[in-house]
Parts: sequence; structure tokens; C-alpha cells
Amino acid sequence: MRSIFAILSMLLAAALAMAQAKPTQNQAPSPNGQPQAQSGAQNQSPSSAPSATSGNPQAPSPAAGGHKVLQAKSQDELKAYKDAMSKTDSAQMEAAADAFAAKYPDSDLKAGLYISAMNLYGQANNSEKLIEMGRKSIAADPTNPVPLVQAGSALVEGTRDTDMDRDQRLAEAAKDAQSAIDNINGLPVPPNAPADQVAAVKAGILTLAHDTLGMVDLNKKDYVTAEQEFLKAVDASKAQPEAVLYLRLSVAQDQLKQYPQALESANKAVQYAPPGSAAQNLAKQQQARLQKLMAGATPAPSGTAPAAPAPGTPATQAPAQPPPNTPH
Repeated sequence: MRSIFAILSMLLAAALAMAQAKPTQNQAPSPNGQPQAQSGAQNQSPSSAPSATSGNPQAPSPAAGGHKVLQAKSQDELKAYKDAMSKTDSAQMEAAADAFAAKYPDSDLKAGLYISAMNLYGQANNSEKLIEMGRKSIAADPTNPVPLVQAGSALVEGTRDTDMDRDQRLAEAAKDAQSAIDNINGLPVPPNAPADQVAAVKAGILTLAHDTLGMVDLNKKDYVTAEQEFLKAVDASKAQPEAVLYLRLSVAQDQLKQYPQALESANKAVQYAPPGSAAQNLAKQQQARLQKLMAGATPAPSGTAPAAPAPGTPATQAPAQPPPNTPH
């Protein structure tokens, strides 16, 4: 689901860039035109939040919903934030975020630095470091759905039945994904972000969150709940259908012996998968298996149905190896 992560990263970068607004005064106008102290600006909506010329050092301003406006408390803090954000190497970004958090432990801006480090590690395909940075960002801001959904997705993607901490990782992934859904309207976005872009990002978050919950349920062999979550993921992504989601949905329906529905989902997976991709090859295997089954032939055992790529795995890459008898 490379397209979903690309949308998330694009909007996040735009939001974090808002922290570079240059402060010029000490007060910001209130909605009625009267000067307002910084402490009173914390719960303003974007329409009344300080602008680039109104005073306080700014970080990402949320869109609608009355979310707090994140602000640097001093110009030194803002400069340190900007310096840290200039890093393009994942390890350097992590070190800069840690140094910033140590110097400004109460800063509203440190969560954004850890998100940037998380994304850099994601680009380097370092899922464990992505999870580590996601956890730090979540600790700093437990309501931002971006690190919640990305950390949750990486957790379930990297979990295997042989892991000693399997149950704990799956529980954490489910908790993060559900929190992302619960806090979807708290997504920090630039105040002037186009509504259609914000809607696309929210749809992408919901897609990944329900997909992660579905994969957790598949790992637990709770196929009824897995089907429900994958159906929600498919619905959230209907503007940009994802073959991988239909493949996972087909596997869940297959396990429930809902063969006509499973075949329909497999057909859509084949339709939407990039030609020659791992997702398309797996979808064709699932499609052939179900066609034989419905024609009265003896299929392969249900547990050997083709595995679906893990959450976040681009359709052009080979999926992770599934644990025995558990689609992953």
C-alpha cells in the first residue's frame, strides 16, 4: 500500500513545515480582534490560530475540530526544532530528536521530530526502528493517528508465530490501530490544506488501521472479525482500490467457507493488482483454488491458501513468509 504511505508522508511534511513560521510579535489576535496571550491560544481553531505574522513560534496547526495549536515556547526552541528537522539521515534524525527531547522535555514539537525519524527509517525498510520511533512519538502525543497507524501496521507486519512476544506485539498493534481510528479527527494538518487531500489522508489512515486489525484477527484465527475489518478497509479505500486488501479478505472468507464471496474478492484482487506483481500472483493462486473448489474438484487444504502480503507491503514486493496454517 505504497500510495497510502505516500499520501500520509506528503501531508505530514506540509504540516511539519508550518513550524517554520517566523515569530514577529508576542501576542496573537483573538477572534474578536483583541490581543490574546500565548496560553490562551492553545485551544484555538485554525481560523483563530496565530499566523506567520501574528506572533508565536508555530508548529503544525490542526484542521477543523478545535484541536490545540502546537507552539514553540521560545525562539531557541523553534531554532532547535528547525535544525533537527533539517536532518535527512535516519540515524542523525533520531539523534537530533533525542537531543531535542532531552533539552525541551515539555515541548509540543518533539512528537513531530520522532515522526520524521520514523518515516526515514520506514524509507530504509527498517521496521523495528520505525516501531521504536513510533512508540516515542506516541508517548509524546498519544492522539496523533499517523504514528499510531504506522507503528501498528509495522508491528503486525513483523510479527510471527515463533516470536516470544507475539501476543504482546499483536495486542500493541491492535491498540494502536484502534486508537488511530478513535483519533482520526485529531489529524494535524496545515490550516489551508485542501479538503479533498485531508479526506484522502483520513481514508488512508482508516484503511491501514482496519487492515492492521484484520491481520491481528487472522493471526488469532478469528476469521469472522477479520472479514469484518477487511470489509471496512476495502470500503475506506474504495476511491483507490487495493488488491492486497481484497486478497486478505478472500483468505478470511475462504477460511469461513464462504467460497462464492471469497472467489469474488480474489477476482477483484487479480483485477486491481499491478501486472506481474507478487500480489497478483498470489491472487491468481487463490482464484484458481476457489474455482476448482466451486467446480467440485478437491482443493488444497484451507490452511494452504496463498498468504496475503503483510500490512504496508508494496504490491510490487514479495510478501513476508506466513507462519504455518496462518495467512499473513
